[in-house]
Amino acid sequence: MNPFLELPALLILDVQNGFDDPFWGERNNPKAEQNIARLQKEWRKRKGHILYTKHLSLLPDSPLNYKNDHGTEFKDLIKPLSTEMVYTKNVNSGFIGTELETYLKKNQIQTVVITGLSTQHCVSTTTRMSANLGYQTFLVEDAIAAFAITDHKGIYHDAASIQEHELAMLQKEFATIVTTDDILNELSRLKVISS
Repeated sequence: MNPFLELPALLILDVQNGFDDPFWGERNNPKAEQNIARLQKEWRKRKGHILYTKHLSLLPDSPLNYKNDHGTEFKDLIKPLSTEMVYTKNVNSGFIGTELETYLKKNQIQTVVITGLSTQHCVSTTTRMSANLGYQTFLVEDAIAAFAITDHKGIYHDAASIQEHELAMLQKEFATIVTTDDILNELSRLKVISS
C-alpha cells in the first residue's frame, strides 16, 4: 500500500436499514458496520472529507424503495452529521446522477477509500467507476459485505464466495484491497489537523 501524502476522502456507500431485511438472504462480514464506524471516527477526528451515498430504489419490492422511510434511513451506527455530504441515487454507481465527482474535483481530492453495502452491487460499481475516472482507489475488504445469490443456472453462491470473487476481480486493475487496520495504521503516519 502506498503511503498517503494527504487524507483521502472516505466514501460510505448505502449503509441503510433496508439491508437488514431478510429479502437479501445470507450475508457475510457481520462486523462491516463496526469497521466503517471506526474509520468514520478517525476521519472525523482528522476533519477529513466523509461522503455518503443513499440508495433510493425505484423497484417496488426493494427494502430500499424510495417510499420506505425506515429502509432508506442510515443505520444508527454510522449516521451522517449535518455537515457531511450525502448523495442520493437510484442506480448502482455513486458517481451517476450525483455531484460526487464534482465535489472531489472541487476539493482537489485524488484518493478515495471505499466502504459500504453491498459488495456485488454499489460497492463494486462505484469502485470500478472511481478507478476509471482516475482516482487512486482503496477498497476496505472488512468494511464491506456481500450477499448470497443464485445465478442464471440456478446455482447458489454463498456470500463469502461472492465477496472473494468480487475482490479478486477488483484488485490491482480497479483498487488496492486493504483492511480497516491497514488504513488506520497508514493514517497514523499523517499529522492530525488541530482545531
